[in-house]
Amino acid sequence: MNMENLFNEFAMSLDTYIMVKLKEKTAQLSETLAKKNRAPIMLSMGAPTANPPSALIDKLKEFLTEDNIHTYSVTRGEAYYREACAQRMFDRFGVELDAKTEVFSLLGSKDGLANLIRFLINPKYDDLEKDIILIPDPGYASYGQMIKASGGLAYPIPLTKANNYQPDLENVFECMVAEGLDTAKVKAVIINYPNNPLGADMTRDYAKSVIDFCKKYNLLLISDAAYCDVYYDELKKPFSILELDGAKDVAVELFTLSKPYAITGWRLGWMCGNSDVISRFAKAKSTIDNGIFKALQKACAYIMTSPEGDDYIKSANAGFKRKQSIMIKGLRELGWEIDDADIPSSTFYLWLPIPRKYESSYQFCEDMLEKSGIVIVPGDAFGKYGKGFFRISYVCSDEKLQEVIDRMKADGFKY
Repeated sequence: MNMENLFNEFAMSLDTYIMVKLKEKTAQLSETLAKKNRAPIMLSMGAPTANPPSALIDKLKEFLTEDNIHTYSVTRGEAYYREACAQRMFDRFGVELDAKTEVFSLLGSKDGLANLIRFLINPKYDDLEKDIILIPDPGYASYGQMIKASGGLAYPIPLTKANNYQPDLENVFECMVAEGLDTAKVKAVIINYPNNPLGADMTRDYAKSVIDFCKKYNLLLISDAAYCDVYYDELKKPFSILELDGAKDVAVELFTLSKPYAITGWRLGWMCGNSDVISRFAKAKSTIDNGIFKALQKACAYIMTSPEGDDYIKSANAGFKRKQSIMIKGLRELGWEIDDADIPSSTFYLWLPIPRKYESSYQFCEDMLEKSGIVIVPGDAFGKYGKGFFRISYVCSDEKLQEVIDRMKADGFKY
């Protein structure tokens, strides 16, 4: 018997997530690599490895003993959590939100993205009939898979140095028409700034142009702001799309606590913005889960609005900036021509061209793993415009990052 045949066509079309593939391949080679003094160093996952804020842990321990803390929560999120999210949006961005109607709790922003996409798309089998969502390319690898799994069509928004990673969406529509696609099928536009994997930011003028575009064509704007609190320059501090006039008319924005507080395994985030979208999302989501463990919500409600939380973010960002400097210095010594103007001021990623002797990003990344035990991600995994590039996530210790450079020098990897 073949039970796999019972799955629908959309589920059967999906491949294993690239980060899972890398983990599996690394696990297979781990023993062999350790024997030649090349135990794996993970520069693949965008997951901070530092301990969370001590105040957050202390609060969680405190709340674990409260009466009724272990009972069901609600899908929308406890009032204190949503109020803390709204307060955070005001303190950080100056954005005023109604915690009752414009904020919704998420089991991590990935949960929100996947379900929102599924709720938007009417699944079809013929590509020409499918609902379309525009996604950044290069971009988060899960966007396209989420849309594919929902029976929709993902269409790339090309992010290139030539367009300063801020493309004209009217040009994207023109390309769609030239390919025989119906722009009336477009349901939403996903933007991700600061961007994974590029580390690129956007200007307020560009953000306003995207809002106006979505208004013109009656599209939902989905802003994935996962990295808005990972930044190194106060003058280039990432902003919320909801700061701009008219954004609430067409936009929702998704946030995660994973990156700023190093709690990737806790799975907490929130979505905020257009109240109609939040209301409809809430009705659909209520049939799927019963919300987040209340002790986690209560502890995170505290850290989001506390001085300890802000101090932790500042300290973590100083650490990431130091790690970035270690990698930039080492890579330049290995021949990479990295202009100061191209160094990201946000995220903990570096996006670089593969060495000249390679034609394939996958081959370069495979060689780095098999020879040096260094785990990085091929640019192709982030879209067709990622060809010829690779991504480094500098979240491990300073010592391990220096070891990466030392191994590359010793093993002959240079630009």
